Amino acid sequence: MRIRAEGVVVRYPGLDAAALDDVSVTVEPGTLYAVLGPNGSGKSTLMRALLGGSQLAAGRVTLDGRSLDGWDRRERARSVGVVTQSETISFSLTTREMVAMGRYPYLGALASEGDDDRAAIARALDACDVAGLADRDVTTLSGGELQRTRIARALAQEPRALVLDEPTSSLDIRHEMAILELLRASADAGMTVLLITHGLDTAAQFADRMLLLDHGRLAAEGTPSEVLREDVLLQVYGWPVSVHADPESGTPRVTPRRAPK
Repeated sequence: MRIRAEGVVVRYPGLDAAALDDVSVTVEPGTLYAVLGPNGSGKSTLMRALLGGSQLAAGRVTLDGRSLDGWDRRERARSVGVVTQSETISFSLTTREMVAMGRYPYLGALASEGDDDRAAIARALDACDVAGLADRDVTTLSGGELQRTRIARALAQEPRALVLDEPTSSLDIRHEMAILELLRASADAGMTVLLITHGLDTAAQFADRMLLLDHGRLAAEGTPSEVLREDVLLQVYGWPVSVHADPESGTPRVTPRRAPK
């Protein structure tokens, strides 16, 4: 699935500056695309705009060349899996039941699971290392366990595209890297993966392309080596960094410097 935004502008009531100001991005099938930027730079607003959750003051968003209005909700839910930054769990359910919610676009609210549904749920539980938590109430899970469960729910949809907002923010190193390896493998298998993250180094290791936002505007776009430059990062983040190539992978590594005296 190709995800494209063209000249997108989003404004929030009461704010003089646009939350997104003339932002364009194209995410091709089989690509892992990272969206980066400081707090308040417009990353989550861009995610909502791409999914139809923000009203556009200008511009256009399309999925596979079709405007968002041309997709009905069930069709879009089958095609795009979404992991937001957080959510409120308002009722008791097990980990497996939460992951099984990813099959609702295929089943509806009352239909029974079939063999294909059970297989998709099992694969998602295993892929996110939460199969051992299948019978646990989600309200008893740690933050990292719940996050992996939410990612598993999106995978259970078997979508053609995944859009994730800081999916590894509460994970330990092993599970963070395992999820990123899973997303990389998904992109390599043809899925479109758009990832919002603060992790400059990890994004450089896994992403094909990056978009760097600064106060709602595009600061840089391209490969990790094209985006993660010392002058650009200093301008956007307001802090000096050193950028050098990783000796093993060759990808950029970003090291913050001590504050200048």
